[in-house]
Amino acid sequence: MPNTNRPTISTHVLDTTRGEPAAGVAVTLWRLDGKERTSLGTRETDADGRIGDVLAQALEAGSYRLSFEVGAYYKKKGLTTFLDRVTLDFHVTDISRKYHIPLLMSPFACSSYRGS
Repeated sequence: MPNTNRPTISTHVLDTTRGEPAAGVAVTLWRLDGKERTSLGTRETDADGRIGDVLAQALEAGSYRLSFEVGAYYKKKGLTTFLDRVTLDFHVTDISRKYHIPLLMSPFACSSYRGS
């Protein structure tokens, strides 16, 4: 359960092909600084396809990347996929807000948005 007293980065992964949450998707959060990137940790989505807080430290302004291992997820399901990994780069400007970045995925397409 995320600490609601501090800003968080959360995600929710939905498998639109199967019409259900995507449980067991490995998601890595990266801090981007120019050409440098630093892994801030990897977690897996729960049974509801969610990670309540990918960030295990204080949120700082700057650039981040979420990497979703969708190919491994579909391989476990026995499905062929075009997508191996989906990466979403985003910029945090207001560190007082929570950032929710959902992923809607299928073996051949994906979509994301800034949630609440």
